[in-house]
Amino acid sequence: MTAPRSWKQVQSATAQSVRVFIADLGNGLLAVSHNSLAVIGLAVLSVTFVIGGRADVRSMLEERALDWLVERQEARSAAATQLDEPSLLAQGDFSAVDRATAIDPSELNRQQAAVAQWLARRYKVAPEPVSRLVQESWSLGKRVGLEPTLILAIVAIESSFNPFAQSAVGAQGLMQVLTRVHDDKYVAFGGNHAAFDPLTNLRVGVQVLKDCIAKAGSVEGGLRHYVGAANQANDGGYAFKVLSEQEFLQQLIKGRSVPVTARLPVPPVSAPMETPAPNLNTPASQGNRPSASNGANPVLQARPDRVAALSY
Repeated sequence: MTAPRSWKQVQSATAQSVRVFIADLGNGLLAVSHNSLAVIGLAVLSVTFVIGGRADVRSMLEERALDWLVERQEARSAAATQLDEPSLLAQGDFSAVDRATAIDPSELNRQQAAVAQWLARRYKVAPEPVSRLVQESWSLGKRVGLEPTLILAIVAIESSFNPFAQSAVGAQGLMQVLTRVHDDKYVAFGGNHAAFDPLTNLRVGVQVLKDCIAKAGSVEGGLRHYVGAANQANDGGYAFKVLSEQEFLQQLIKGRSVPVTARLPVPPVSAPMETPAPNLNTPASQGNRPSASNGANPVLQARPDRVAALSY
């Protein structure tokens, strides 16, 4: 065998060995990758099932993801502000409209729109947020079996549709719920500061109202519990005023005209009301409290005998 021929055989054998090695290496990597992806997929599927069955874990992950996104958005806004002239409106916040408690009154049906427009004019507030509260009152009323006009009447008497109202003893928000007594009801909404979120306060207040009515056995008795006058001689006319305001709203639903300046009738004269010191740790009866209203509304100024509610 000549030397050139022997060299060619060596080259051919070497090339074949390299090809076999590369093929085996590729097949091995493919097998490892395939198995690794299968294991990763199985792990992801298992984690998904676990998270899907745990509402608390799912909520925590959503909150962390939202916080991360907000932080990145704020960082980008800060970087853009440093490059350009300082401006609070430079970046904008496209989620602001989603957070706003407001809808167009045209989205309501005829009865709801009539109520919303009347309340907006009567209490000198914008019709868009009032429309959202009217819409929510209808939804909550249907869910718990209460008249939505009763819910709105309580809001009117309690806070005049001021979501940031606070009484002298700490009753807060639209329905003047005594937050420190009902702090357990705000846990699901993130804590007591949710009392100043209009929809949250409305939902908590309606739950408290429903419990009061169930305890008393009647709407009027429930209102006495709601105002904290269940164990007193009278409620200072609170139930009478709420029901009178509700009657105005009922008239609007029936298509009748009610002046926005209509004054509530004077409550019937009753025996002097006893005013024992309120026990703020006992939810069943907590005593009457000063009004959260500052009297700026002319409709409320005409009612000097108004006793605002301390929520049950």
